[in-house]
Amino acid sequence: MESWAFAYGGEEFVLRRLPAGISPDDEGLRGVPLATQADIINLAVQSGVTAPTVRARLLPDDGLGEGFVMDKAEGETLPHKILGNPEFVEAEGKLTDQCAAELWNIHNIDPGPLSDNLEYYTPLDLIGLQQDKYDEIGGAIPIYEYAFHWLTENAPVSEARKLVHGDFRMGNLMIKPSGLSAVLDWELARLGDPVQDLAYLCTPSWRFGHYEKVAGGFDTAEAFLAAYARHSGETVDPDRFRFWLIYSTVWWGVACLVMGEIWRSHGDRSLERTVIGRRVSEVEIDLALLFEEILPRDICTSLNWEMPEAQDAKGEIGYHELLTALSEWNSKTVQPELKGHDRFQSKVAGNALGIAQRQASFGPAFQAASNERLKAIGFDHGQLCIALSEGRVGPEHPGLWDHLRLSALERLSIDQSKYAGLAVALNKWNP
Repeated sequence: MESWAFAYGGEEFVLRRLPAGISPDDEGLRGVPLATQADIINLAVQSGVTAPTVRARLLPDDGLGEGFVMDKAEGETLPHKILGNPEFVEAEGKLTDQCAAELWNIHNIDPGPLSDNLEYYTPLDLIGLQQDKYDEIGGAIPIYEYAFHWLTENAPVSEARKLVHGDFRMGNLMIKPSGLSAVLDWELARLGDPVQDLAYLCTPSWRFGHYEKVAGGFDTAEAFLAAYARHSGETVDPDRFRFWLIYSTVWWGVACLVMGEIWRSHGDRSLERTVIGRRVSEVEIDLALLFEEILPRDICTSLNWEMPEAQDAKGEIGYHELLTALSEWNSKTVQPELKGHDRFQSKVAGNALGIAQRQASFGPAFQAASNERLKAIGFDHGQLCIALSEGRVGPEHPGLWDHLRLSALERLSIDQSKYAGLAVALNKWNP
């Protein structure tokens, strides 16, 4: 959703609005209808959840599309400005208990008349929805295929129909130096298993550089789950939590694919969507690290991997050099003159150019190494994806787990070489 801050009559507000390029009937891209979101937020506020009060709703005659106006909450949402910042030490020390309390308040809400407007899916239904999106886009990533099969085989039998936020994480929480000031972004709210919300906060991509702090980048999962148990009186089953953690990790990977598909289908041609579309390789690393917590130790052996050395350039200018020149021009000449959103877009462009430059430099060598590994384990790429999806092979197949991990290292080194999970994986697999 788009968020527009504005002031009126001495007060500050935020307009939440359906973004350009997404029509009201684009299922799967827009989440809960904005009118229902406003109803949920009102109900949450009445139930004691820390959320901004909805003050008005857009009408057709307003000419602004679909949306609503709410009070502006004070604080910071950007995780890199909160986590590890001395100004937010007090807030960070409170987040474990405050997040647990807010989630229990949400899960304890009786949705009442809103129940008919909220979707409910069983765990198996949700897996199917994500796999359908993945297949429709044309996903073909071996460790995703294995993850889908594992999720299907390990889905919990759950009849829970609690209100879940669906997107409760750092970045969607407003934080002041004194602590949490608002729970935002309710477009993924629905009925379901409350453990999904707990695991979602712990998804690796939502740790924002503090990979070792599983709960949102600010604490351990054990401390967070213990805090939730104190508020709810319910102990969280570890197997159920693991299932939702792996599901949420796959969910984000599919969401990245969807972002790229929105751009590809001309729904929204913003550059940022293409760069997010390349973040699927972050999830490959995350999944490998998560699965290694439950795989036999003899499969999770050390690897011998390192980035190939850049070759000395000779002769005509290479494509990687053209991309390097463009990147340098963008960062040194264009970016310093820009402000606000234009400056942000220039940084996104720099990220895109970096990805393309690394692909031009290292992609051919990585592809050759991948082909050799596939030949050794007796599959081509497509055959391996199908075999993993159908459960005909698994990590115990000779050479297969090494191939999945090495592929993740290679792809992420190109797509997002500064992702915190890459350093964690290298330290574990290639000490």
